[in-house]
Amino acid sequence: MSNGDIFVGEVIGTAILILFGAGVCAAVTLRYSKARASGWVVIAFGWGFGVLAGAYTAAPLSGGQLNPAVTIGIAIDTGKWGKVWVYLLGQLVGAMLGAVLAYLVYLAQFQANVRKEGTTEGTADEPVPTLGIFSTIPEIRNPLANLVTEIIATVALVLPILAFGLTKGLGESGTTVLIVSLLVVGIGLSLGGPTGYAINPARDLGPRIVHTFLPIPHKGTSDWGYAWIPVVGPLIGGAIAGGLYNAAF
Repeated sequence: MSNGDIFVGEVIGTAILILFGAGVCAAVTLRYSKARASGWVVIAFGWGFGVLAGAYTAAPLSGGQLNPAVTIGIAIDTGKWGKVWVYLLGQLVGAMLGAVLAYLVYLAQFQANVRKEGTTEGTADEPVPTLGIFSTIPEIRNPLANLVTEIIATVALVLPILAFGLTKGLGESGTTVLIVSLLVVGIGLSLGGPTGYAINPARDLGPRIVHTFLPIPHKGTSDWGYAWIPVVGPLIGGAIAGGLYNAAF
């Protein structure tokens, strides 16, 4: 694969991933969305389908890694680092592009960024927080616990992905990406509660950058004080998974 193919493939695939993922979060979160308040299960499957669409689209060009943690895990296992920077750059650019596209899809809803809440004095308008549409927010802010959650959840993603490569039937049938997408759904349902399961540094960092600059009314903070955890945690998890796979298989 040429550097150009890898970059284009990762940009397109990651953009599709984030378009679906940020899109489902916007659908569930924003006022005047038909899917408003439809819940965590909807979000988990939306992200899983984003992996499905993005990885299958990118696969012919780049292999469809779409995640720096996966890229690092593969590099540690194989010892091939020469093209890692191309993957990482494409993934970050694609994540930013996907976040912008999701914003444009829900532009009218973002512009009407208020929610009605009953109070003892009647009805008040309050802004709907928007960062959770783009990036992760911990349910309980505890840096060590949040970091451990992201590390473990990312190992649970990357180690099976590496092991799927040993399953000959998956490769021959072309269903590896489908199984990975179901894995992502499972991680969201089982391990996503504490931190919102970034498990992908580009997935969190790119949209957070975009959230900082988008003209969203009443958008609130982009929470840069927390931003290192969904980057460092998944990178550590990917490295651990790559080392474990190389040692055990």
